[in-house]
Amino acid sequence: MANRTVAAGYTRALLAYAVSRGADRQTLIEQSGLRAGGLDDADNRVPLENWVALMKTAISVCSDPAFALRFGEVVRTEDFSGALLIAGVAETVGEARTEMNRYARLIRDDDDDGSSDLLELVTDKEQVWLEFKNPRYNENPYLAEVGMTWCVRETQKMLAVHYAGRPFLKAIHFTHDEPSYRAEYDRVFGVPLIFGSDKNAMLVDKGFLSLRMPGSSPYALRVLSKHADDLLRRLENSKTIRGRVESLLIPSLHTGDATMETIAKRMGLSRQTLFRKLKAEGVTFENTLDELRRKMALHYLGQEKVSVNEAAYLLGFSEPAAFSRAFKRWTGSSPRTARTSTARG
Repeated sequence: MANRTVAAGYTRALLAYAVSRGADRQTLIEQSGLRAGGLDDADNRVPLENWVALMKTAISVCSDPAFALRFGEVVRTEDFSGALLIAGVAETVGEARTEMNRYARLIRDDDDDGSSDLLELVTDKEQVWLEFKNPRYNENPYLAEVGMTWCVRETQKMLAVHYAGRPFLKAIHFTHDEPSYRAEYDRVFGVPLIFGSDKNAMLVDKGFLSLRMPGSSPYALRVLSKHADDLLRRLENSKTIRGRVESLLIPSLHTGDATMETIAKRMGLSRQTLFRKLKAEGVTFENTLDELRRKMALHYLGQEKVSVNEAAYLLGFSEPAAFSRAFKRWTGSSPRTARTSTARG
């Protein structure tokens, strides 16, 4: 599961649901190896292995083998990833599938290059299949249970409100073996189920994909797509050593402890190993820190409109004069001049 992650919001929702079922929060965190602070920002990433460990712990503590199915009935769309909200404002169900595939990396961050679709359309004569191509579903039934339950639930809710409960689902296939709690599957899905199949897929009504999405909005689509594009860039940056260093430096700058030794320790590396890994990417720790400070200084003085003294503190400079010298080296002007120019603009 190395390098595989899920959204922190997804993990936070699972943790909260387990607690609502009577599980002890601290026990869940300790046994799953989570860093509770990393869940504060829903767009942060959490290692998949920690999510799986949390699910297994919740199942055990709550004594409920069907826990993942029940979680799938309550998890919110935005908890998986904000990218999924884009599907709700697409023009049709078919285009909603296209948008989900476009931002698949935010939902399915695997070791592969993310080139395959998240939800593939397969037409076989008169049959239309929506196949979940997430390889994790094959490896872990819990992920398939949550994901497919959510998908069916949200679709049925939309159809009940806007299409008088129009049926769309004809059958579901799962790659995992039939579980001991098969009765819960029948309750949740209410259609013929095949276990031990060669695919995780839903057989749907042929006209389903052409249905218009009731929340269709070109404006909302543009806004949400911009946010999703930003998250994709952030995810890609986190795959590099430099990106990981930057993500650890940001909350450490103001403490004055943004040193190579400290960051290396947090990454579980020696100072020399971190040096070598950064060198392999053509950068040094000092360059990375300096460039990060430059970008954040421009952000603080521009968008945030903080004072020069406040910016110096937030960026970890010992005194405003040191920050001013650095800023002039970066931009050729003083921070006060830059702030004044922004205010006039």
